[in-house]
Amino acid sequence: MPVTLSPHAPAVLRDYYGILEGGPGAYEGGARLRDLLSPHLDFTGPLAGHRPDSTEGFLHGVSGFVATVQDIEVTRDVHDDTGSAVLYAATMPGGRVTFAEFFTIAEGRIAALRLLYDGQEYLDKGGR
Repeated sequence: MPVTLSPHAPAVLRDYYGILEGGPGAYEGGARLRDLLSPHLDFTGPLAGHRPDSTEGFLHGVSGFVATVQDIEVTRDVHDDTGSAVLYAATMPGGRVTFAEFFTIAEGRIAALRLLYDGQEYLDKGGR
């Protein structure tokens, strides 16, 4: 089932979630996703920690999520002129895991991403 964001979601996020849920074929080795990210993405996540200037590292890390996620169901998303927050449940091979993503958008690209989830639960349910 395709990810459904509110009509207020910026196009960059609709494209981002389409790639995440689209599997390895949509991911295309990160080529399509790279176009949505700032060349100097500031990323923070529970497994990676804070990684400034981490576009390449993020592309490598998210490839494991793309390879294992089976479905994404958005619970709530909110947006303003400079950022967005998205709460969703991802179905992994071993069950559902809840994620919250906080985005800073600049010049139509994702400039910063703070990702919150239970890292151990994600790994236990087949995330990589």
